[in-house]
Amino acid sequence: MTVLATEMPLTVSGMTPEQARDPNYFPGLATAIPLGIQHVLAMFVSNMTPAIIVAGAAGFGYGSGDTSEMIYMIQMAMLFAGIATLLQTIGFGPVGARLPLVQGTSFAFIPIMIPIVAGKGVEAMAALTTAALFGGLLHAGLSFFVGKIRFALPPMITGLVVLMIGLSLMRIGVQYAAGGVPAVGTPAFGAWQSWLLAGVVVVTTLALNFFGRGIWSTAAVLLGLIAGYLAALAMGRVDFAPVASAGLVMLPMPFHFGFALSASAILGFCLTGFVSSIESIGDVDAICEGNAGRPATDHELQGAVCADGVGTALAAVFGAMPNTTFSQNVGLIAITGVMSRHVVTLGALFLIACGLLPKVGAVITTIPIEVLGGGVIVMFGMVASAATSMLAGVQWTQRNMLIFGVSLSLALGLQLEPEALQHLPETLRILLGSGVLPAAVTAVALNLLVPGRTDVRPAAAMAA
Repeated sequence: MTVLATEMPLTVSGMTPEQARDPNYFPGLATAIPLGIQHVLAMFVSNMTPAIIVAGAAGFGYGSGDTSEMIYMIQMAMLFAGIATLLQTIGFGPVGARLPLVQGTSFAFIPIMIPIVAGKGVEAMAALTTAALFGGLLHAGLSFFVGKIRFALPPMITGLVVLMIGLSLMRIGVQYAAGGVPAVGTPAFGAWQSWLLAGVVVVTTLALNFFGRGIWSTAAVLLGLIAGYLAALAMGRVDFAPVASAGLVMLPMPFHFGFALSASAILGFCLTGFVSSIESIGDVDAICEGNAGRPATDHELQGAVCADGVGTALAAVFGAMPNTTFSQNVGLIAITGVMSRHVVTLGALFLIACGLLPKVGAVITTIPIEVLGGGVIVMFGMVASAATSMLAGVQWTQRNMLIFGVSLSLALGLQLEPEALQHLPETLRILLGSGVLPAAVTAVALNLLVPGRTDVRPAAAMAA
């Protein structure tokens, strides 16, 4: 999951090039601890945001009067991001790439999850987490065949899917920045105070990313949220009641939301998991070729995708959201030059510790929704920007432009006008209205059926 590019983070001296490229090398605690915390800072906001969005859509969040379920979901997002990261770095049998891959809650599933839970509470969350369990198991099973299906998902299609994820979520960012969904239709929605708080976050994030160095740039989104939070505090917009009432330790509860079967939810998670597996392959390729100077092995690719699936299934059992590899942390490794998986392991342990302390989640729930909206606007915008980077290498022939254009037009149109699907069964309405799935399915089908190929530009053409 790509969120924000960074410049000049903490770098390391005293290591030979061979040691820096070796995933099994341990640089010592004095070096590994700050690098591990830097990894956590780079992904922290992106990891908790999907849980907050889904909790709010289900009716557990802002304006509900009871944030206990949101706190639980935030805690589980941190806990199982840490556990899933350990599956990647340490491994367990066929599970895990044994590479410095950071796992976190996936944005890719949000367009599927929101229609499932919208205003439906615990019962819908039971269907969602059950579907995530089945989807995760299928995702893990796909790992043994992933090399054989890569041909069906060239950069044009994966780029289109990532673009649709960003476009599908942008409305949420604006809604949050203007005051949140409960305020829609009221005089408070879109008030200048709301936009001021969101603006503080956006401006601070951009300033730190463009002009900051080291940790100031790496954690730009997190620091932007802190600036917005301080502004909200000065305006009297922060309520610390959830922190006072939160316990000292929170343990995960199996099937916290229950168990419920939903055909549309299961199908949606299975299809989206297929697309998510390709994103993981891209991250493994990038980390091996860009940092180790070699191609990824089949064992590493299979292990990474398998850990994605197992991590998602395990998280779902305890009421958490699906997991995936985080691309921004892959980029962080490229800049620091340290590929040690043990560094990321220490970061994972820090995440697990945070996930067991509900005071952490309670503090996060005190962030005003407008402040979160400012961060979300930046993150979702960068998701769409990352898609344009993926699409830059596509040879834009008339064939490819038609496939891309038709798929984008159909998917975005159905999402913007869901009433066009009112005569279809509920399962199809949810799937076709998600934006992401119709884009992926249409593009894959057309790419396989229409004569010709989706080529990547040769190096000479890209340099022209």
